[in-house]
Amino acid sequence: MLHYRTYFTQQSLPWVTFIHGAGGSSSIWFKQIKEYRKHFNVLVIDLRGHGQSERGRWRKGDTFKDIAKEVIDVLDAEGIRHSHFIGISLGTIVVQTITSEYTQYVRSQTLCGAIIQLDIRTKFLLWVGRTTKRFIPYMLLYKLFAWIIMPNRDHEESRLAFVNSAKKMCQKEFIKWFSLTKMINPYLAKLQLDHKGVPTFFVMGQEDYLFRAPVEELVKRDPSLSYVTIRKSGHVCNIDQPQEFNDRTIEYIKQQEEIFSVTG
Repeated sequence: MLHYRTYFTQQSLPWVTFIHGAGGSSSIWFKQIKEYRKHFNVLVIDLRGHGQSERGRWRKGDTFKDIAKEVIDVLDAEGIRHSHFIGISLGTIVVQTITSEYTQYVRSQTLCGAIIQLDIRTKFLLWVGRTTKRFIPYMLLYKLFAWIIMPNRDHEESRLAFVNSAKKMCQKEFIKWFSLTKMINPYLAKLQLDHKGVPTFFVMGQEDYLFRAPVEELVKRDPSLSYVTIRKSGHVCNIDQPQEFNDRTIEYIKQQEEIFSVTG
């Protein structure tokens, strides 16, 4: 089973599950846990090959659906019947997959630094990575990607947080995760067709130059989606502006709990 940690406060409180991005780990939520524990029970998970989760779990043909199932296995082991999910970066794809495949577990999904579409710049970046991934050290590639995605001086803390977490990976794990990007655009398009009626909240940094525009276009087309832009923040907005991030996301989850208590 994946490595995880629970922060249990009391039975009556809802659960919130945090899912990190590629190269990260559950440690990237260190600016959220203290505040969230005041309002919710909290579950943080290290995805396969990240943090303290074991390596070598990959089998030929594994997809985001297999990764999502491993997260659900953790919830089942802890007897968590439903949870609000918060994902960052590539973790938003895992969360959306959980919503698609295991809708009954998901009370709401908060997608931060969400990846819903790849533009020509991102496609080229991923092509370079796939072409060179077997003979260029993965940390060199990862640092390059981190700098391109989080280029500003104000993004340095979040950039370093992900780079330091990625150092715990190995080349083989990096290659396996990177291989998931090969068919990611068609998969993302499929995910956007139906959110299964699950309340969805997009939280994007104002300076998230690669991924913010497609989210804004999606929200314009679908009024059922909620959206906020966090100023002076890049791709990893939970680290760049933690106070505003916490205030906005906690408020949203509380609102969803109030609605659920009325509608059942």
